[in-house]
Amino acid sequence: MGDQKSDDARHLETLDRDLARYSNLESATGYMTRPLVGPGLAFVFIMLAGLFAVLFFGTDGGNTAIVVIAACFGAYMALNIGANDVANNMGPAVGANALTMGGAILIAVIFESAGALIAGGDVVSTIAKGIIAPESMGDASTFIWAMMAALLAAALWVNLATWVGAPVSTTHSVVGGVMGAGIAAAGFAAVNWPTMGKIAASWVISPVLGGLIAAGFLALIKSRIIYQDDKIAAARKWVPVLVAIMAGAFAAYLSVKGLKKIIKIDLQTSLLIGLALGAATWAIMIPVIKKQSEGLENRNKSLKVLFAIPLIVSAAMLSFAHGANDVANAVGPLAAIVQASQSGDFTAAVSIPIWVMVIGALGISFGLFLFGPKLIRMVGGQITKLNPMRAYCVALSAAITVIVASWLGLPVSSTHIAVGGVFGVGFFREWDAERRLKKARREMPDRPALTREERARRKLVRRSHFMTIIAAWVITVPAAAILSAVIFFGLITFAG
Repeated sequence: MGDQKSDDARHLETLDRDLARYSNLESATGYMTRPLVGPGLAFVFIMLAGLFAVLFFGTDGGNTAIVVIAACFGAYMALNIGANDVANNMGPAVGANALTMGGAILIAVIFESAGALIAGGDVVSTIAKGIIAPESMGDASTFIWAMMAALLAAALWVNLATWVGAPVSTTHSVVGGVMGAGIAAAGFAAVNWPTMGKIAASWVISPVLGGLIAAGFLALIKSRIIYQDDKIAAARKWVPVLVAIMAGAFAAYLSVKGLKKIIKIDLQTSLLIGLALGAATWAIMIPVIKKQSEGLENRNKSLKVLFAIPLIVSAAMLSFAHGANDVANAVGPLAAIVQASQSGDFTAAVSIPIWVMVIGALGISFGLFLFGPKLIRMVGGQITKLNPMRAYCVALSAAITVIVASWLGLPVSSTHIAVGGVFGVGFFREWDAERRLKKARREMPDRPALTREERARRKLVRRSHFMTIIAAWVITVPAAAILSAVIFFGLITFAG
């Protein structure tokens, strides 16, 4: 009887060990397959985009297969725009803890899609805004292969940048892809070099202008609010002004850049719209901020409460404007391929069919949902530490910089502006901290000087991220161009 109980106990012990092994195997399998969920869902979306193309383009024409492949490439590009570009709008708000990651993704998905579908440009100038001369392509077939190469090359480059953790300009990626394919197809003479010169200048102008404006607003907030004895009284005076500037800037931004499909508004009219809305917002916000600030303690932490809602609204507006403008990066070449495949005309302006716009809008949203958190965390917290005031300066500088650039006629990148704003805020904080330290040393000459290690720790911008991002910006156009040329020759060889 005792032996029977001992055998039963051993069997139960063995069974427990086996069940534990199965449990461990199940956990290990889940851990191993989790990284594959995102790419798997992305692949399903790309295949659905191809099916979408079949349903709407039809199967009568001889170029159906090409359009289906192009739709898959366009969906892939849209996914990468969502994974990389949208982080610039949402990163500061998440880094400042004004939004959770889930809340940021939800807001971005809604407003990116709304911007793309409601206000997305219905006409894209011939071959990616005049980068190359369309007549140099010779025939529709060469043009189609060039656009295919440009689309795939841009998507691959943005995918690589996202994997590395560098926020790059999808606009510049598409420009590089179109330029590379154009050179491969028709030689260097096909490229519109004055336009390329403007784009190259924007590599410097965009981040510097964005950084200077963001630093300027942070300096204003610090001097007029944070360094004041009565911070709450100062906030009641200045926060309505800052919110009014934001409202006016976004009104002008959206009217001049984001609503072209609905109504065309010139820059002067858009500035008047911004001024009127800014004045109305200022009048509304005075009692709102006064009530919101009641009972707050006289310290910096209390000020964050007053900037949280304006920051969330600014992130939503940036997403709307981004969806309206940058969806063309994904669907512009795809729309050109569709038009050339249908009519054989590849020199006229390109109209974007609604089904193509839907692929772009859904792809951007889906890419953000699946892959966006990595870049959101990097932009929001790993370049420099952000709070609602600093993040607000970044969002405000993005809107104002686009307006200034539009007035000057400069092609700028929303990525470069937003990340430049983050750099500007971080470098200003370093300069301000050093200035205050020198002032304290003059007042207390006996205070010991900082060691080199202590000075290094006080640097508020991570230099490794700074160098990685700058390097990625510099090589985006040439890298996408080289990759596009190689893909173009491969496609021509395969097709031939």
